[in-house]
Amino acid sequence: MDFTTLFLSHGSPMMVLEDTPTRRFLIELGRTIPKPPAVIAVSAHWQTSQPVLGFAAWPDKINDIFGFPAELYQLDYAPPGAPMVAARAADRLGESCRRDPGAGIDHSIWSVMSLMWPEADVPVVPLSVQPQAGAAHHYFLGRRLAPLVAEGVLVIGSGAATHNLEDYFRRKVKADIEPEVAEFTQWLAETAERGDVAALLDYRARAPHAEHNHPTEEHLLPFFVALGAAAHGEARRLHQDVDSGVLAMDAFGFR
Repeated sequence: MDFTTLFLSHGSPMMVLEDTPTRRFLIELGRTIPKPPAVIAVSAHWQTSQPVLGFAAWPDKINDIFGFPAELYQLDYAPPGAPMVAARAADRLGESCRRDPGAGIDHSIWSVMSLMWPEADVPVVPLSVQPQAGAAHHYFLGRRLAPLVAEGVLVIGSGAATHNLEDYFRRKVKADIEPEVAEFTQWLAETAERGDVAALLDYRARAPHAEHNHPTEEHLLPFFVALGAAAHGEARRLHQDVDSGVLAMDAFGFR
């Protein structure tokens, strides 16, 4: 399947430094897909009450991480922005969308993009999520961005297939995948691949262990933007991995 949008699990920023299956997957993904003219990157870490798009010509790298090795803070990753793409996206999103000329790129964006395109030559427009608004809101944000995707702009939702940090910090060891994580991610993949959008948008009620895997929703909301921005609603799970048995690092392609 030739996909036109992506959902990527970014996990710990240590992925930039440590050899993991997901790191290798992202490096290979950047080598194999056509380099897009621009990326609209939906960040689970940029949370706002209404949609906000970054309009900076050269967005700053935001080190929204604490207690990590100095190499991560010193990492120089500075792709250009794409203000013209941002303007067109803002027009598509309508009056509720705010424009931020000072928005930078946080680690949910630079951690994946620095592996995919280390030359920092793909322009990026960051887009925020609205945790209080839910899945359907983000799906319809994606639908409004679909005309830009049709012209070649790549929408990347960067979040996590599962994101229970309490479990993660309690375990913090290499471990087999928890049954609750396996059941949720299998449901997510099967439901996406059969194109059941209604079930996906109602995942809090229909997916097994939804609240356990996402006590808060922000890390799955980029998935719905990427799903909505794909013209045909077709999905495929591109990658599976799990960190400490708890944080699923799955990736999806949509078209």
